[in-house]
Amino acid sequence: MMRLPLVVLVISTILGVVGCRQLRRTGPEEAASVISQEGLLAHIRALASDEFEGRLPGTRGEELTVNYLIDQFRRLGLEPGMPDGSWVQEVPLVGYQSNTQFELLARGRRLSWSPVEDYVAASRRFVPDISVENSEIVFVGYGVVAPEYQWNDYKDVDVRGKTLLMLINDPPVPDPKDPSKLDPALFRGPAMTYYGRWTYKYEIASAKGAAAALIVHETGPAGYPWQVVQRSWGGENFDVDRPDGNRDRVPVEGWISEARARELFGQCGLNFEELKRAAVRRDFRPVPLPARASFRVKNTLRRVRSRNVLAKLTGRDPKLRHEYVIVTAHWDHLGKDDKLQGDQVFNGAVDNASGVAMLLEIAKACKQLAPAPKRTILFIGLTAEEQGLLGAKHYAEHPPYPLQKTVAVINIDSANPWGRTRDIAVVGWGNSTLDELVQQVATQQGRVVKPDPEPEKGFFYRADHFEFAKQGVPALYTHTGTDYIGKPPDFGKRKREEFTAKHYHQPSDEIQPDWDLSGAVEDARLLFQVVYELANRPQWPEWKPGAEFKAKREAMLRGSE
Repeated sequence: MMRLPLVVLVISTILGVVGCRQLRRTGPEEAASVISQEGLLAHIRALASDEFEGRLPGTRGEELTVNYLIDQFRRLGLEPGMPDGSWVQEVPLVGYQSNTQFELLARGRRLSWSPVEDYVAASRRFVPDISVENSEIVFVGYGVVAPEYQWNDYKDVDVRGKTLLMLINDPPVPDPKDPSKLDPALFRGPAMTYYGRWTYKYEIASAKGAAAALIVHETGPAGYPWQVVQRSWGGENFDVDRPDGNRDRVPVEGWISEARARELFGQCGLNFEELKRAAVRRDFRPVPLPARASFRVKNTLRRVRSRNVLAKLTGRDPKLRHEYVIVTAHWDHLGKDDKLQGDQVFNGAVDNASGVAMLLEIAKACKQLAPAPKRTILFIGLTAEEQGLLGAKHYAEHPPYPLQKTVAVINIDSANPWGRTRDIAVVGWGNSTLDELVQQVATQQGRVVKPDPEPEKGFFYRADHFEFAKQGVPALYTHTGTDYIGKPPDFGKRKREEFTAKHYHQPSDEIQPDWDLSGAVEDARLLFQVVYELANRPQWPEWKPGAEFKAKREAMLRGSE
């Protein structure tokens, strides 16, 4: 009995220590401090190393990347993200490499064009051989059918079995009040809509029953130089493996350079500039060319089980833990090209090893929070973004967790490697109430929020969050600011243009000596705070009136009631 007080004292001390640990709180400001330049650079250095071989799906580079992500998530103490307790969602893909012969006759004259140099063409149909013989070529302007704008570039012309030639981006319709500007009432003025994306143009060509669809590349409207098309289409590409083998797709999809388009129109006795001007009017009608195209495509096919990598931080609230905030970044890039002289690896340091690094650092900060957030946070490394947002598309169409319970998705694609900025850009500004949340957090950082400085490039439709938005989920995608601290006013513009012209989708996208990741740290901390707010605040973000995804979301939520 004399020993009892000592036992009580020991037990009380232990309980006191445990209680103190349980009561220790780590708020968002303290948690955000773990996001560092050193952490970001370490991840980028690993993922963008030659050892990872450019992170192409279905290669050794994928194996190394997936294992790296799982290892990092496990080290952070996160749970496997799939409902079955695994780390990966399989994404069935088909790799296809097209060897395409293209014969072109214009007014009886054969035009000799070189593959890759003058054109790229492929078939997404999962068959070994595709043939298109003596197909009439029809110029269809921008190839757009947009009922909401009373716009139809096909004007009831039957284009089945024909080769369509079309321009990239939206029709740049002049403002009748000021012809030096674009009409804001049509195709959102200078901001690209989905009608301007190359993916849409092949989709509408497929729906119209065309035999082939060729897009004329122009650097300004496309948003990237011709060599990006050459690199992206010149090797193996992927699509989601479907039971029908993509037989509903247009048989041949491709691009031709601007110089060759001008040559073709000239040989046909037509003026390229005049036809471009005609194509920005509602009364434009398809123009048959006195030219014929033939294609012979041999596809090398392989089936690949690629993977999205998922980690989870389960929410603490018994009810709200079944609601989800998703943070994404694509882990893939373009692999390697043994045919190149010199550097053969497309390291993808900025695009998108840097985005994955931010994802991992944000996950690290979220894990520091005590108590844990109320809602569950999912961190997803997505595959095959470079192939057409395929990993995101597969998740959005086969969600492991209900999309009607998904609060929002925050996507990260390419971090800022050039220093701190006074601002941050929201791509798709005006679409949702996520704008105000970003504004609130940016104000706390002493920064301002600006709309996308390059809306004409259509970035909202070119990154993984778009596949979630199409299903109705509010989506946030931010870009690097343009107002760099301590730099000339045009510094940001010059760096973006230099990267696009020299490094985007090129082997030279590697860690550079002049990198300064202090701006990436601030951006990551801002997005972490946004994630924290979404995971805790009572209200969900919403699409704003006029947003093209609003009706889909409302129907989804009504269906879940």
